[in-house]
Amino acid sequence: MRRLSFPALSSALLCVATAFSLLVGTGAASAFAADLVLAENGRSDYAIVLPDAPTPVQQTAANELRSYFAQATGVELPILAEKDAAGKTDAKFIVVGPGPLSQKLLGAAVDESKLDYDGIVMKRVGDSIVLTGHAQRGSLYAVYEFLETRLGVRWWTSAETTVPKSAVVKVDELDYAYAPKLEYRDSFYRDVTSNGVFAARLKCNGNGSPAPPEFGDRHRFQYFVHSAYQLIPPAKYYREHPEWFSEIDGVRKVGWPAWAGSPEGYAELVAELKPEQIHEPGTQLCFTNDEMLAEMTKNALEALRKNPKASFLSISQNDWRGNCQCEKCRKIDEENGSPAGSLLYGVNKVAEAVEKEFPNVYVETLAYQYTRKPPKIARPRDNVVIRLCSIECSFSQPLASEQNKTFREDVEGWSKIADKLFVWDYVTDFALYLLPFPNYRVLDPNIDFYVDHNVVGLFEQGDYQAETGDFVQLRAWVIAKLLWNPSLDPKALVDEFVAGYYAPELVPIYGRYFDVLSNAVEKSNVYLGIYRTSTNDWLDPASLNEATRLQNEALEIAKRLEAENPERFAGLVKKVRRERIPLDLVWLQEYRRMALESKLTGIEFVGPADPHKAALDFSATLDEFGLTRSREADSPEGFKNFKQELIDRYEGYDGSDPPAPEVCADLPLGSWLDVQEYDMNKNQFGKWTFVEKDAAASNGRAVKMPGTHFEWATNWRFPSTLARLKSASGKELAEGEAPKYRVYAFVRADASAQDGSAMTLGVYDEDAKRGTAHKDLSVKEIAKPDYTCVDLGLLELKPSQYIWFAPPKRPGEVDAVFIDRVIVVRE
Repeated sequence: MRRLSFPALSSALLCVATAFSLLVGTGAASAFAADLVLAENGRSDYAIVLPDAPTPVQQTAANELRSYFAQATGVELPILAEKDAAGKTDAKFIVVGPGPLSQKLLGAAVDESKLDYDGIVMKRVGDSIVLTGHAQRGSLYAVYEFLETRLGVRWWTSAETTVPKSAVVKVDELDYAYAPKLEYRDSFYRDVTSNGVFAARLKCNGNGSPAPPEFGDRHRFQYFVHSAYQLIPPAKYYREHPEWFSEIDGVRKVGWPAWAGSPEGYAELVAELKPEQIHEPGTQLCFTNDEMLAEMTKNALEALRKNPKASFLSISQNDWRGNCQCEKCRKIDEENGSPAGSLLYGVNKVAEAVEKEFPNVYVETLAYQYTRKPPKIARPRDNVVIRLCSIECSFSQPLASEQNKTFREDVEGWSKIADKLFVWDYVTDFALYLLPFPNYRVLDPNIDFYVDHNVVGLFEQGDYQAETGDFVQLRAWVIAKLLWNPSLDPKALVDEFVAGYYAPELVPIYGRYFDVLSNAVEKSNVYLGIYRTSTNDWLDPASLNEATRLQNEALEIAKRLEAENPERFAGLVKKVRRERIPLDLVWLQEYRRMALESKLTGIEFVGPADPHKAALDFSATLDEFGLTRSREADSPEGFKNFKQELIDRYEGYDGSDPPAPEVCADLPLGSWLDVQEYDMNKNQFGKWTFVEKDAAASNGRAVKMPGTHFEWATNWRFPSTLARLKSASGKELAEGEAPKYRVYAFVRADASAQDGSAMTLGVYDEDAKRGTAHKDLSVKEIAKPDYTCVDLGLLELKPSQYIWFAPPKRPGEVDAVFIDRVIVVRE
């Protein structure tokens, strides 16, 4: 595989003065009988040596080495230029290269000018040590590797570092060279993305890791992703050149403003267009239109001239489908068996022109959603990097699993036709950052798989908007370590972080906690996607109880340790309280389901005694930790509504059940389940969904959705708890027979219209990707003061299914729709 070739900083290896031959010996490290004593009892014979004209990165490397060496030993090593070191024949040196002296010491065995990108070398030569590497940032990385492996320094977060105190520092054999297989590395968490020095210390160098120039800088993109409309803005070009945009159903179209990021002038353009010229949610460019490609090339080159530090140019599709179906695009795509064919036609043409003026810039494009399947004929140019996106994957199973077969096969297919791939990978739950997301066991095997299939760049997108979530600090650190060296043991890394950042006593506790959640999600075989709003289809009551007990135990240990040694364990209790937040949220979401499970099976209930007080405490805890959003693209108002909905959910709740509906009057207890408004998932609470007092509702409260939208904004997933219900008839199931359930929904509407649609509802199966039991209820059916009982029929239900409700989007005609309860009866 040909590695990416990035331009190196100037590092001329000058002729070495004769005086340097007097400074050091050249024997191999393995022949040394004695350890090198770098520091002992506050003294050292060593000096740090830099080239006479060091780069800013080398100067930073020397300063970092001196600073942390002093913190560890109490000795501040002098920093000398090579010309000043030449006359000190009795001195011992730590030489920071690349430079004349480091090359002289290394001899013919290592050519510093030919080291692989980000490669490092640590070598003992006689009484001296060489720390060198690739010219851009290798010397800094070599220093960090030395500080970590020889002095035990750890940068856990941007604000917390461990520097062990050492009266004596010795080095025995030292002969280590390493170059990372992943040349582009992004552990995309907020603490990394907002602290460039910390990113450098974690050896992250991607566009989202803003290391300052003196800390080695980073790979920079011109545009980053979804750049089609940035390069060819519809507001500027569509009026005169509609043929540059996607043809769909015979019409050249653009997308809705909200999906285009609402660039300047776009809303005005859409207002001028006919409905048939607008495609929901969005469209692409016609990547086979040569006139458009010429304009795109011109715009791209102009942008690169203004951004001389860019090493990548994104020429990529928008973040939606709507690809062009014109005759030329369709013909190329049919020949290639994939819309990646027409995309590569355009990307390759732009890349050819870019290479002539910017030979060191790579053109990056996406293999994403509709372009993910590799083409049969088209091939990316040598300066084109394909970036696959794992957005559809399940993260409870590794890529080698059956769940991820199609994505795995696409990666394998691209690796056969492209020698350099990037991957945009996902490592959190973007619909609700605060939920447990047990992907712990797939991180390492997935990275290994990527490296084995020509992937040279990994963008691991985590909680980049929040520093509170599912062990966010641990994840950022462990992922960064695995990106630098995928051969490291992930469990050992987790244990090391827990011991160093929290306390050694918590290693077995948190180890069992991660195992409990991982075992639960693996046992469920759930498809763990990245847009989930609950855990009710994989986190069973026994596992939730055990995880809760472990978190309780961790908190008790933290309280004891901090009380016994407040200096060493300062802040430990607060850290442990932060890591409880995901489980606290689960209990608020699943309180009624777990209480029912306890009643049906006798399993212990270890949740909060008062859910309303727990919701108030939870909201206060989020404020204490400075959390400002619960999901990607959240707003201050949305986050406020998220907290308020949890509080409102249990206001006045005393644990008693509302009166049984008439359909359950003669059924035995334990054969039916009552789902109230506080059990339901309410998307965009405060905008699409509300909870209001309603005297007609069974418990005096109902979900309200205004008639201004048609989103499936209220829904409820059928839990595994249903299997615990008794048969209403008392009959036992035949062997192999699946239980069936009758589902009732109690709904009503406020409407001024006399007829037409008032509400739709139904059941959707995420695994099968299809719906059932669809009902379109009319105004005449449900526009009444009292609730109407709607029978959705007799269904086989499983945790991959959910019932959904949607208003009709008839503003001025249907004011609002209301959901009181859902009743599920096991037949």
